[in-house]
Amino acid sequence: MQKLVECVPNFSEGQNQKTIDAITTSVQGVPGVRLLNVEPDKDYNRTVVTFVGEPDAIVEAAFQATKTAAEYIDMAQHKGEHPRIGAADVVPFVPISGVTMSDCVQLANFYGRRVASELNIPIYLYEFASRSHHRKNLSDIRKGEYEGLTEKLKDPAWKPDYGEPIFNSKSGATVTGARSILIAYNVNLNTKDVTLAHEIALRIRESGRAMKDEFDNTIKNEKGETIKIPGTLKAVKALGVFLERFKIAQVSINLVDFEITSIHEAYEEVKKQARALDIDVTGSELIGLTPLAAMLKAGKFYSDKKVLTEHEYISLAVEKLGLNQFEPFSTKKKIIEYQI
Repeated sequence: MQKLVECVPNFSEGQNQKTIDAITTSVQGVPGVRLLNVEPDKDYNRTVVTFVGEPDAIVEAAFQATKTAAEYIDMAQHKGEHPRIGAADVVPFVPISGVTMSDCVQLANFYGRRVASELNIPIYLYEFASRSHHRKNLSDIRKGEYEGLTEKLKDPAWKPDYGEPIFNSKSGATVTGARSILIAYNVNLNTKDVTLAHEIALRIRESGRAMKDEFDNTIKNEKGETIKIPGTLKAVKALGVFLERFKIAQVSINLVDFEITSIHEAYEEVKKQARALDIDVTGSELIGLTPLAAMLKAGKFYSDKKVLTEHEYISLAVEKLGLNQFEPFSTKKKIIEYQI
């Protein structure tokens, strides 16, 4: 079996095509790596890049893309809707075939060591590569974002896993690690009010929200830890954002494990919560790639137990999830198995 690893870095640039092209060219310049998808977003001001290859080639491509991002992106000038901590914001390694999660943890460590050593960018390890519980979750590492990084680096609890705790004003910091296949999925609302989108995010995401008393004070346990009210969906991260180009609010979702919470389950739950707030869902979008199994699962859910062809299941899923709202959904470009 061929050893294949997927890398899905997020870069803090979604508007300057010259920079995006330079980053993707650096990926394509590494032999043995195949660029699958490039997804810039002007409102988020970030680009999600997806490529696959054998382990050594993948790490080299990830490093070259990070080096290019460090040359072209100045975080001191960056503004965008999506949380971020650095130019090469997060660089995850995902096992596809012939490799284990442990193998990808080793790749993340090799990449992190090299970036810290050669580019002087502080590195944090997350997910399966994390060395401590408080660094496992990407959102915890991103707290305070780039603007709070100077203070974060002064805190011994946030000493980088690789590199010195010295603020790199141009590149910020980079988070790397190993994770399972993640589906980045956004649900669109018929409102401009981002507070409503964030309210829905709080209601559905697994981490939920902080419990408050009658005076709106956060309630903590005897250990001083915030008590949380969990959301309705497992293996889901979410936040509310505003899309300037479409003048709508959106629930931005990461499906950490689509076998636990699928695309259609997330979509239907957002619809339910939106109705409770007297707003409606108008459609959705997939950022980057999705496994075929996730689309088939959605198609079967909406098929009312009718037996359909693979193409028909996918078409039904696209229709019911409103994936064509912003632009035509291309199965060839958006489904992993159709790319490899």
